Order: sequence, then structure tokens, then C-alpha cells
Amino acid sequence: MWPGQQQPTGGTDPRQPNPYQQPGSHQANPYAQQQPPSWQAPTVAAAPPGDGGRRTKAIAVTAAAAVLLAATVTGAVLLGGGSDDEAAPGPATASASASPSAPRNPRAGAGVRPTVPGWKAVVNADKGIAFDVPADWAPQSPDWVSYVSEDGDPDDKPLVAMKAPAVLKEKWCSDDTDRDGHVDDTSLASAGSRGNNGAKSAEEIARTDSAAWVYGAYTQPDHQKVTVGPVTSFTTASGLTGSLATAQSSGVERRHKCDSDGKATTFAFRTRDGGFASWSFVGAKGVEEEVPDAIVRRILATVRLVRTGDS
Repeated sequence: MWPGQQQPTGGTDPRQPNPYQQPGSHQANPYAQQQPPSWQAPTVAAAPPGDGGRRTKAIAVTAAAAVLLAATVTGAVLLGGGSDDEAAPGPATASASASPSAPRNPRAGAGVRPTVPGWKAVVNADKGIAFDVPADWAPQSPDWVSYVSEDGDPDDKPLVAMKAPAVLKEKWCSDDTDRDGHVDDTSLASAGSRGNNGAKSAEEIARTDSAAWVYGAYTQPDHQKVTVGPVTSFTTASGLTGSLATAQSSGVERRHKCDSDGKATTFAFRTRDGGFASWSFVGAKGVEEEVPDAIVRRILATVRLVRTGDS
């Protein structure tokens, strides 16, 4: 499932003109978002249940719960093996406990400036990764973790995740899919970064993460509708070199108002400590306001390693 996102905080009005609009496209549809609960120390709250459709979930981690989170979550599973080191909310254990930790700096990375005039810098302070997004994107809290999981998984185990993402058009599409009286809001696109400890190579990460985003957000339970392009080498404007892959879907059944095909791009690379990390974009494909590939590549080109208070 493509679980819920953070509750919108002044996101773009979907009725406004879209600067990414492409002539000749058809009905818009992004991936859904729901209001997440907060992580409250000393306990860890589970993510909100999904409606059985393709949805994104997000978890907010309070500073006091940072150590507890690390002690209680199981980790996100990469399609093909390995586990993520931080962008990985998972089932909590009732008996879990942790020693108090020093509060994290909520402004870590706040001094990072965008490299594109008029854009916004988005920072994953834990990993020292930054990238820029256009002005109409909404960067989320540094402690937000967005992820997708398998429909019907009782443990809601993430397939793939991203931390401190930026979201485009948080309320692009709204629908009460399960007819329970609660309307879920769907966003058009997201971009964020994560650590990939346990991965064997950057090539593996680029291939499996991009596929996992499209499958989890748009096509499940059908893996056959996901196509992954060749893995290529890519170097960002800052000189950061890694592996790049793009996945997309075709023929997704539109059972609900907000269903659509999707696409994802993942760029995997080494961090300063020698570990693996990645940046991903995921969004609706074949819709009226689809984010053009040229914009995705322009955002990707800004990915860089930065010094923050947490890295």
C-alpha cells in the first residue's frame, strides 16, 4: 500500500494552474496521503491503517523518541534483500525501552541554501543529503518518514521508504475509497532520500527501490505492470556520482478516482562514511499534471552531500 502522508500545511491549491502541465495529457491522479500519528516517547505509535488501496504512509518521529525508534522498528525491506538503516518505520514491540538521548537539533540542515534560484533546499540531516525542489513543492518535517507497504500486511512492513521528503500538491486528488466516511487526500509527487545499509551495490538500490515505489504506490498486487529501465551511471552538478534507474507502470486498473499509473527514479550513491544512500522521486504518470522527466532530472541534478549538525 502507498500509505498516508503528513497532514497538509498550506499546500498548493489543486485548482491553481500547474506549471508542469503538458498538452494532450488526461485525467490527473497521484498517490494518496493520510494524516499520520506522531511518535510519542516512550511508546511508538503505529501508522494509520490503509484502506486496501495504493497509499503512502508517513510517520513523524519526535526528538525524544529517536533512540526508541531505532530500538523498536524492524526496518524496510529492499526488493531483493537488505534493510534500510533509518527511513524504515515498522511494527513496535510493547516491551521496548531505551535510554534517554540528547534532543536532536530540529534546525539541523537549516543553513543549507538552494543551488537553483527561487527553489527550496530539502535536507536529510541524518545522512547529510540535500537537494532542491521548485517553489510549489512542500518540504516536510525533518523527522517525517514516508513509505509504501504491501496491501493487507498486518505488520505494515515497509517495502521502501524516504525521509524528510518534499511533496507536490498534497491534496491533488481526494476520495473515500473504502466508503467509511473518511476522505483520503492524494498528492501528485514526492521526492526524498534514505540510507541503504545492507545493500550490495548502488546498481541494486537504483533498480529495486525505483521498482518498489511504483509497485507499492500504483500497481500492487501486480508486479508485471512495473518496468525498470537500464541502470546507468549519473553524476550530479556537485560531482556526486552513482547509479540511476527509472521504473514505470503501464495498464493500472482505475478502480477508484485516484488510481493511475506511476513512475519513479532512484539515484544511489556512497555517503561520506562509505555507506550507501539514495534519492528517489515518485509520482503519477500519464495524468494532466504529471511532473515532466526534464523537471525530475533537474531536481536530481541538485542532489549533494552537505555538512549538518547531525552528519
